Amino acid sequence: MNALRLLKHDHRIVEALFKQFEKAGEKAYKEKKEIVRWIVKELSIHAAIEEELLYPVARARDEGLKKDVLEALEEHHVVKWTLKELEGMSAEDERFDAKVTVLIENIRHHVKEEEGDLFPKLEKLMGKAELEALGEALEQAKKTVPTHPHPKSPDSPPGNLVAGVLAKILDAGRDAARSGGRRAMKTLGRATGRTKTRASPAKKRARRAATAR
Repeated sequence: MNALRLLKHDHRIVEALFKQFEKAGEKAYKEKKEIVRWIVKELSIHAAIEEELLYPVARARDEGLKKDVLEALEEHHVVKWTLKELEGMSAEDERFDAKVTVLIENIRHHVKEEEGDLFPKLEKLMGKAELEALGEALEQAKKTVPTHPHPKSPDSPPGNLVAGVLAKILDAGRDAARSGGRRAMKTLGRATGRTKTRASPAKKRARRAATAR
């Protein structure tokens, strides 16, 4: 798949999750926590593949994109800290909804800048074959990058490549502990790309919404 199309599809999935959260009832704590769990995972993976591949490629093709990339990295940094805080919060915390709202506003701003500025620039700089090859690399990278936020880890090569591998191992163990028993084995299998993840109802609805666009 074309790299920019793949990343835009990721954006649509996350936006669908945002809308689900916004429609959830004020006291739908369990539902909102589950939606946020998927938001955290989707954004963690998306940020990681952009940092490992998209942004380095952008700077390699045109150093004039340095400013765009550095701003994007700073936006990612802020988002990761918010995701980290949300992971440790109860949905009943009085600041939970407010924190998610700020996260949504930041991501929508980030997406608007990427799709309105950076992506069109890359489309002009890169040929169809290059974008297809990058898209394949991004898709493969999704299997090996962290599934949780690691705001203290490096976000640029080569540091993020090494840190990303270690973070992925830690995340796999963390997901396994959360699942328990047979579900733990499935989680570890997913970490190595050997099994498929069973999406929650929230994730399935988000995928359908993104595909329908």
